[in-house]
Amino acid sequence: MRIIISPAKKMNVDRDSFAVDGMPCFLTDAKILMREVQKLSFEEAKALWKCNDKLAELNFRRFANMNLEECLTPALVAYEGLQYQHMAPGVFTEGALAYVEEHLRILSGFYGVLRPFDGVTPYRLEMQARLPVGGKKDLYGFWGSRIYRELMEGNEDRVILNLASKEYSCAVEPYVEPSCRFITVSFEEEVDGKRKQKGTFAKMARGEMVRFLAENRVEEPEGIKAFDAMGYRYREELSDDGKFVFVKST
Repeated sequence: MRIIISPAKKMNVDRDSFAVDGMPCFLTDAKILMREVQKLSFEEAKALWKCNDKLAELNFRRFANMNLEECLTPALVAYEGLQYQHMAPGVFTEGALAYVEEHLRILSGFYGVLRPFDGVTPYRLEMQARLPVGGKKDLYGFWGSRIYRELMEGNEDRVILNLASKEYSCAVEPYVEPSCRFITVSFEEEVDGKRKQKGTFAKMARGEMVRFLAENRVEEPEGIKAFDAMGYRYREELSDDGKFVFVKST
């Protein structure tokens, strides 16, 4: 089973918590993307990133001085944000760390696919960024089916548990083969008889679920259903083979 999650926009440098253990599998492609971004003017880069001047200046400097092979941070602690805060990898046991190393994959517009302890450097490049490269109009075209193919390498039971946002799962889902079971988890709230998914709480719950799976060494889809953090409970009647729905009543 492979568990896929989104990256976070905010990144940090942390060379103390864990050691880097490997390089991104698509490092050559990341270098291609790096060079394409470095060709942009400040205004072009800011438009690509869709951010304010302060963030644009930070990331423009990052790309100008970028080194993808030195002074790296393990991907698992390089990303900040609610999902990663609630995952709390800093308090993982050795067994939980071994579990995420085997099962967890972080999707990235810049790196493609990352294992938890692959070394990365801070960057800003979302999957939906319209960066023409390699004759393709955007990053979805640039990556094509390669992210999915990488997720299936060594994935003997051919299961992908999707805890990624739509922006990132769209880089995988179109290529899923009939022999692969692709399960999307939906965290919803029930208010006045209506269900909806709220982005902030969904991000938190995704991090909590990764921690639950790691702590309990869940290897089969059936075990996912026992998750009950933050008031979410699995709802069998709302779920099917390709979608697991967890609902919190308010």
